[in-house]
Amino acid sequence: MKDQLHDQLILAIDQGTTGTTVLLLDEHMHIRGRGYCEIPQSYPAPGLVEHDPEDIWGSVLTAFAKARAQTPANPIAAVGVTNQRETVVLWERATGRAVAPAIVWQDRRTAGRCQAMREAGHEPLFQRTTGLLLDPYFSGTKIAWMLENLPGLRQRAEAGDIVFGTIDSFLVWRLSGGKSHITDVTNASRTLLLDLDRLDWSPELCRVLDVPLAMLPRVCPSSGSLAVTLGMNAMASGLPDGTPITGIAGDQQAALFGQGCFARGEAKCTFGTGSFLLMNVGDKPVLSQHRLLGTVAWQTASATRYALEGSAFVSGALVQWLRDGLGIIKTAADIEPLAASVPDTGGVTIVPALAGLGAPHWRPEARGIICGISRGTTAAHLARAALEAMALQNVDLALAMQLDAGHPIVSLRVDGGASANNLLMQMQADLLGADIVRPAMVESTALGAGRLAGLGLGLGLGLYKDPGLQPDLRSALKVSTFHPRIDPAQRERTLSRWREALTKS
Repeated sequence: MKDQLHDQLILAIDQGTTGTTVLLLDEHMHIRGRGYCEIPQSYPAPGLVEHDPEDIWGSVLTAFAKARAQTPANPIAAVGVTNQRETVVLWERATGRAVAPAIVWQDRRTAGRCQAMREAGHEPLFQRTTGLLLDPYFSGTKIAWMLENLPGLRQRAEAGDIVFGTIDSFLVWRLSGGKSHITDVTNASRTLLLDLDRLDWSPELCRVLDVPLAMLPRVCPSSGSLAVTLGMNAMASGLPDGTPITGIAGDQQAALFGQGCFARGEAKCTFGTGSFLLMNVGDKPVLSQHRLLGTVAWQTASATRYALEGSAFVSGALVQWLRDGLGIIKTAADIEPLAASVPDTGGVTIVPALAGLGAPHWRPEARGIICGISRGTTAAHLARAALEAMALQNVDLALAMQLDAGHPIVSLRVDGGASANNLLMQMQADLLGADIVRPAMVESTALGAGRLAGLGLGLGLGLYKDPGLQPDLRSALKVSTFHPRIDPAQRERTLSRWREALTKS
C-alpha cells in the first residue's frame, strides 16, 4: 500500500464563500502545493447574496494551477472536495450550464416562506426528519424559490432537464465531465430534504417544498469510489482523465474529520467571523432539545457518524468592532497583548449580540451590551471582556450540546483565525473546564477533504486509516494543548455574571 502513494499527492479542493483554496498533500499530509483564488459576491438587494457559478468553477481552476506549479512532476492519486454547504446551484443536464446565479447560504430571501411554514405547523416534521430548523439558511427553500420565480424552470425540472446541487455536486459534475450527479451525506443533510435515519431523500419533505425528486443528486458516502475525472482539458497537465474522486464533505464536517474528532463527545470549534461548534454524537442522530442542529458528520465504509452543531453569530467580528468601531486597537492581533495587560475584566461583561443571539438562545431581537463599567475601566478591560465573551458564547453552545448528547465534551479542538490567540484559547479552556487542542496545521477543512480522499482510495496506512478501525489517527498531527487553570468556583462566578448580563441584552 505504501508504494501506491509514494511520491503521489492528494488534491484537496476547499471551495469557500469568499474564495477557493487548493492543497496538494503528500502521504504524511504535508502541504506540497497551495493555491488560492478569491471569488466575487453579489448583493442584488438587501438580504440577497449570490455567486456566479462560473466564477466558482474558474476559481477552482486558477487555484489548482497555482498549487500545481509548485509540484508539477508528482502524480495525483485522488481528489477530495469540501465546500460552503447550503449554497444552491441549478444547471442544465445537457450542457452543464447554470441557469441562474447561485443562491448563497447567507441569503435570506426565503425568510417569509420559512415563517409561513412554521405558522402552518411544519417545523416539527422537518426537525424530526432532518435535524434542522426551518430557516432560509438551508438549501430546500432556496430551490423552491428558484423553481417558482424563474420562468419555465419548474416544467424543465419536472421533465428532468434541470438538476440541483450544492457546490460539491456542481464541482463533481464539472470534474467528471457531466457523468456524475452526486452529493455526499453531509451536504445532503443541510438541504431540509434528507431523512437522517434513511440517509436518503424524503419524498414527503420534497412534496411539502414542491421540489421534484428527479432533479436531486444521488446521495453517496463521504469517502469511497465516488466519481472519476473526465474531459478536464483545463487541468490536463496535472489532473488526467480517470483520476478518482474519493472524498466529499461539507466544510464544517470536513474540519471535524480533519481535526480527528472520531470519538463520541469530541468536538471542534472554528473561530471565524462567527463560531461554529460541532460535536461527534456517535452512530445515531440526536434530536436537539435546545434548538441546536442535527447533521451527518461523515459516512465511511465502516460507519456513519452524526453531529450536533451550534453557531454564534459574532466571534471574530467583535474584535473587528473594537478595531473599526471603537478604535481601541489598530489591528486584530493587538487585542491579545492589550487584554493580557490586566489580570481580569475588572467586572466588565460584554454580550456581543451585534446581530441578535444565535444558538442556543435564538433571540434575534437581542442587542449587544457592555455591563459593569466603572471609573476604573480601561481599554484593556474591554479587550479582555471581548475575548471572554467569545469564549463564553461557546460555553453556552457546549453546555447545550452536552445536555442533548447526554455526555460531556471530552476535548475541544480549535481552528480558524482567532484560534492563534493564546490568551483566548486559555480562557476557553478555563471557562469550559476542558482541554483546548490546537493543531499546528490550521487548514483543517482542506485536511479533512484530503484525509477522506486518501481513505476512500483504499490506503490503509498512517493518516489514511479508517477512524472506525484506527481512532488514534489524529495523533500524527502536532498540537498545542491548553489545560484549565482556574478553580470551579471562579469559573462559576464568571458564568453567573455572564448569565445575568444575557438577561439584559
